[in-house]
Amino acid sequence: MQEHLAARYDVVVVGAGHNGLVTAAYLARSGRSVLVLERLDHVGGASVSARPFAGVDARLSRYSYLVSLLPRQIIDELGLDVRLLRRRYSSYTPVGEGGLLVDTGSDDVTRASFRRLTGGDADFEAWRRFYDLTGSVARRLFPTVTQPLLTRAEARAAVGDDEAWRALFEEPLGAVLRRTFADDVVRGVAATDGLIGTFADLDEDSLRQNRCFLYHVIGNGTGDWDVPVGGMGAVSGALRDAALAAGATILTQADVTAVAPGGRGGPGAGAPGAGDAEVAWTDADGNVRGVGAGHVLAGCAPATLDRLLAASGAGPVAASAADADGDAVRPGAAVPPSGTAPEGAQLKVNLLLTRLPRLRDGVDPVAAFSGTFHVNESMTQLQAAYAQAASGQIPDLPPCEIYCHTLTDPSILGPELRAAGAQTITLFGLHMPARLFRDDPEGTRSRALAATLRSLDSVLAEPIEDCLAVDADGAPCLEVRTPVDLEGDVGLPGGHIFHRDLAWPFADDPADAGRWGVETDHPRVLLAGAGARRGGGVSGIPGRAAAMAVLETVPR
Repeated sequence: MQEHLAARYDVVVVGAGHNGLVTAAYLARSGRSVLVLERLDHVGGASVSARPFAGVDARLSRYSYLVSLLPRQIIDELGLDVRLLRRRYSSYTPVGEGGLLVDTGSDDVTRASFRRLTGGDADFEAWRRFYDLTGSVARRLFPTVTQPLLTRAEARAAVGDDEAWRALFEEPLGAVLRRTFADDVVRGVAATDGLIGTFADLDEDSLRQNRCFLYHVIGNGTGDWDVPVGGMGAVSGALRDAALAAGATILTQADVTAVAPGGRGGPGAGAPGAGDAEVAWTDADGNVRGVGAGHVLAGCAPATLDRLLAASGAGPVAASAADADGDAVRPGAAVPPSGTAPEGAQLKVNLLLTRLPRLRDGVDPVAAFSGTFHVNESMTQLQAAYAQAASGQIPDLPPCEIYCHTLTDPSILGPELRAAGAQTITLFGLHMPARLFRDDPEGTRSRALAATLRSLDSVLAEPIEDCLAVDADGAPCLEVRTPVDLEGDVGLPGGHIFHRDLAWPFADDPADAGRWGVETDHPRVLLAGAGARRGGGVSGIPGRAAAMAVLETVPR
């Protein structure tokens, strides 16, 4: 911990998650004085690696685990030492005694798999056309996410395809997939990208499922989800190193308690004495400390920022950056009220296996587990699970998906585990909203885990428990986190991994065009985390956008 702090910084960043580190690195490199305040005793937020099992030399990506939206531009501009590996296999979905394998390295293999599942080539051809469409949108739209916001009309012109625009931006995802594919399983495999961290009916008019889907298929112009060598901790570690090398000060165990937003903005904002913002925090010893700031950049969630502003007597951030206006996508669409509490909807389970489980199909287990392994995620099963969870019940057959990091990158295992053939598994369960866990967090966590493992076992040739490693205390190497756990662990309101529902990556209000999607009603306070307009998963895009907004406001 660095003890010698200035009385004022050009920029104070609240939260040292990956976005907070991105914005700190950019602004420190520009010559600004930057202080980053982090509540935990380490940086990285949800983008961290950890050894969760006693006496076991395995560093797992504890929360987030794959990278798609982090632009190559950010890696290059910050000179990050980050290595990402492409997975050959996109997905495998066990169905009865067979399954559907999507092999991005072989159209012939994928076509044959579709044919065995569906009895013909129609859905395979539809699959190719659909992902050609999303690929075209990705190539045209993704380059805009590191630029000032386009208007909706400009974004539509950039997409340049009316059919694609209607399918992704105007019509509920469920209807699009039913029209595109005949097979229920194929529909479901495509639909899951609209439900990651998003509790939604595939047919709802809010289109939050469409926005989630869009962010999952446009990353770096390809939609590929890559494996970070060394795990997510390597990504946040590289960002920390970049920020420190540029001169930023990072203070951990600094629990921010209040943000006073200061005075006017515009030209000259950020100059000493021109209505500075103020930030107060409690340090590891319980001392209350504070500094002045030309700008405060919130890597934390908007709901957290609202609480910090209220502690100083200030009003909340406005909805303009990314809130209910993102839902107003067509006349008559349902719009959640502004201020609706964020709610995550996932169950994250980390496992260490002595070996991969046996499958009923004759597919190569390496192929099946290298990509996304879909479990009970047909469209019918997804909708049934949503209906049960919305009524307050743990789904009888929870849909989930798993992936094996170590098949692509074994470096996260110690030498003995690698030699023994051990494998790590990340399981991400859908339709597990925070509301299910509020009244009885521990009991419901246990019941949700049991239901999820039963769901997984239903598609395997043997129970997953037969493959679990044990730690130094003889306990199974299994860790489970609910949305309520994530709220406590890393400060995600409602356990929402995107801080709140995703917004479209363009300005719905023409008045916001040309801005960065990070602005609030307080000119000196900007969003710099996943809750900004172009938020989403591990991307760094909001952090860079906040830095660009500061540099435009206070040029140097």
